[in-house]
Amino acid sequence: MPPFELVSEYEPTGDQPEAIRQLVEGLNEGARAQTLLGITGSGKTFTIANVIQQVQRPTLLMAPNKTLAAQLFNEYRELFPHNAVEFFVSYYDYYQPEAYVPSSDTYIEKDSNINDAIDRMRHAATHSLLTRRDVIIVASVSCIYGIGTAEAYIGMKVGLERGQRIERDEILRALVAIQYERSHYDFDRGMFRVRGDTIEIFPAYESALAIRVELFGDEIEAIHEIDPLRGKILGELDKIAIFPASHYVLQPERRSAAIVAIRDEMKVRVEELRMGGRLLEAQRLEQRTTFDLEMMVTMGYCNGIENYARHLTGRQEGDPPPCLINYFPEDFLCVIDESHVTIPQIRGMYRGDRSRKQTLVEYGFRLPSALDNRPLNFEEFDALIPQYVFVSATPGDYELERSEGVVVEQVIRPTGLLDPIVELRPALEQVDDAIKELRATVLEGRRVLVTTLTKRMAEDLTEFLSDIGMKVRYLHSDIDTLERTAILRDLRLGVFDVLVGINLLREGLDLPEVGLVIILDADKEGFLRSRRSLIQTIGRASRNQHGRVILYADRQTDSIDAAMGETDRRRTIQESYNLAHGVVPTTIVKAIRNLED
Repeated sequence: MPPFELVSEYEPTGDQPEAIRQLVEGLNEGARAQTLLGITGSGKTFTIANVIQQVQRPTLLMAPNKTLAAQLFNEYRELFPHNAVEFFVSYYDYYQPEAYVPSSDTYIEKDSNINDAIDRMRHAATHSLLTRRDVIIVASVSCIYGIGTAEAYIGMKVGLERGQRIERDEILRALVAIQYERSHYDFDRGMFRVRGDTIEIFPAYESALAIRVELFGDEIEAIHEIDPLRGKILGELDKIAIFPASHYVLQPERRSAAIVAIRDEMKVRVEELRMGGRLLEAQRLEQRTTFDLEMMVTMGYCNGIENYARHLTGRQEGDPPPCLINYFPEDFLCVIDESHVTIPQIRGMYRGDRSRKQTLVEYGFRLPSALDNRPLNFEEFDALIPQYVFVSATPGDYELERSEGVVVEQVIRPTGLLDPIVELRPALEQVDDAIKELRATVLEGRRVLVTTLTKRMAEDLTEFLSDIGMKVRYLHSDIDTLERTAILRDLRLGVFDVLVGINLLREGLDLPEVGLVIILDADKEGFLRSRRSLIQTIGRASRNQHGRVILYADRQTDSIDAAMGETDRRRTIQESYNLAHGVVPTTIVKAIRNLED
């Protein structure tokens, strides 16, 4: 099994060697939690990569959103080209959860659209975890949501070996059982096709590799890796394990037991509703559940089958759902990036999910066991993590408390770049003044980020800037993962010059071409203009040697004072270091890649 092998033309510099030493020492001594307080552009990713190489452990790297997860995925693929760096985020491009609004008697059916490329990446992640140790999974909080058990996923795999005696039809039945689809015409991942005694299988976790199994009578004569498009042989194998095409596969006996348990629960709950005089709810629940059971018996699945996950996986009431974390070995490392955002996000997932499902259960749309189709709560998540490294430029109180006040600080940038100069200007004519600055910055060949407080203002500003001839885009939460990544790539390439956003231009966006960050209405105290938010947004200009930040405000709030004070403190330390070591600040040079390159 290959070890983690970090490939880079750079060596750790500045604060990095000491940060790496302290973190590795803490992990080897069994420290449960450590915090890396690294400013924007100080090379936190490179520091963590060096830590992973030194401790040689499978690593889960959690990011607060898909955009940052995609960026980190690309960076770690470059740093570990010979190891399995995988991507695990929600595969929904669009998702409308099932819900009921009692006040208007409105039932909203679940509606979703699955992104096939991301689904493949999720399968690649679990496949790597079950077949090797040199694995880094970059994930969003999607990793705390229920998927099928690792035991069932491994137990249902189809193992084939050269020389093995097995009938052709037995292989075909095994593939159908793990949800592979037979096709004579189309050949895509999750499918297989048969030509005489030759079976070609396109694994669900591959994008450009298929498997050809050649039989002679009832014996496997050869197993080849092939190009699925041209059919060209790429390599020969002695044996292969084909993992299921779905994370939710079930052994037939488990499905039968689940159907009995679901029917029993339905009878108890329907009687309970009738005894309480809720006849409409009782009738609704009986009809819906009976229909689902009939679908499961005849088709093997039903719409919303995930709501029966507790019975399908054989769990008891209140047991935590199986999730991606259960696929990791016991000694894995968990790195939580932008932890001041990610930790509260993990906490919030369970509560939001439960309140919605509670209403569905109360009004007879779902059985009480549907409440166990949920993400992990924070206590369950915490119990699964052997060791944490929290990473943030502005760690939250929880991280500092868990790390028992021991914080590894990284203030010096390897490039010598200083924290940006921050100007405070009156908000009275902020848009007109900002336009002058935008034009001047764009003429110098640099990009600009503009952050507003509301969606309406962001839309209006984008439209106005476009009308006066500026190349501008608006980044908002409705844009899907791949398109969001493409927009940021286009900004870096200069397809457009100005990016307007609300809450999406803060944590972790690595955009060295950005020379100016404009924060409108900086004095409106609240979540978007707190000390942490301002420091994070200011940091977006710190990857360019000409980086500047302009805050538009009518008064100097405590948050503005604190953010500007912290920026000045860091800048002073950086200037002293550069002077002592003869370092000349230079803009970061970073390759521009696609998510699926």
